Amino acid sequence: MKFWGIILIVFTPLSLVFPQYYEARDFTAEDIFSENIEGPNVDKAGNLLVVNYLKDGTIGLVKPNGEVELYVTLPEGSVANAIMFDKKGNLLLADWKGHNVLKVDAKTRVVSTYVHNPSFNQPNDLCINRKGQLFASDPNWKEGTGKLWRIDGPNKAILLQDDMGTTNGIELSPNEKILYVNESLQRKIWAFDVDSKGNITNKKLFYEFTDFGMDGMKCDKQGNLYVTRHGKGTVAILSPAGALIREVVMKGKLTSNLAFGGPLGTTCYVTLQDRKCVEVFESEIPGKRY
Repeated sequence: MKFWGIILIVFTPLSLVFPQYYEARDFTAEDIFSENIEGPNVDKAGNLLVVNYLKDGTIGLVKPNGEVELYVTLPEGSVANAIMFDKKGNLLLADWKGHNVLKVDAKTRVVSTYVHNPSFNQPNDLCINRKGQLFASDPNWKEGTGKLWRIDGPNKAILLQDDMGTTNGIELSPNEKILYVNESLQRKIWAFDVDSKGNITNKKLFYEFTDFGMDGMKCDKQGNLYVTRHGKGTVAILSPAGALIREVVMKGKLTSNLAFGGPLGTTCYVTLQDRKCVEVFESEIPGKRY
């Protein structure tokens, strides 16, 4: 007896097998954040947290499918610009309007003041090391100057530098031995050596752009630095040696910050202030946390 079967051949689009690296696409709908959309970060569950959902003074939670819901509303007078997570998953927020660093409890979502210092200008961006020390940029946009702080715990702010330009994006290298800080108006990225106690020395120019501003920065696992070019609508990728590898063109122009996430840690979530939404692109290299 002979049996005849049908062989079914299924063709899968190549885009599902081979990711289209460095090509921007929409992740959320447009116009659902304020023009101050910023500070994306990904929690342990894979959700994206983004500041200023619908209006200033809020945090939005973006699910992996791109749907957004309100996560928390901050106290009156506070507007966040950056989000970091501590070891317990609590949110630490650079509150530029309230001149604070705020803490949002991961379980209760209760908002409290983590650090307030009368010498703060407008805390802008944050990064955190494995010990839980925060590093914060603190620009004075009106004067074109800026400070750099290390925060060792509640109300423990240590001034590291007070003679910089408009300090904005800030990031640690994967081995946490280099601290990168950019100055938006001066278009310069500086690199500092970091010791085991979190002290910085040996300030040196890492890279300088000749046009457009800069905003948030993140490192991938190989130490490449991803820099949002505000006004140009790109994310510049710089090697650890300070060479420009590529620029990823986004759909919007006002790129404000980015974060790595996704199943493999290779998805780059980018906030766009003109489109008031989040775009994404895939990198070949995962973020340093993955």
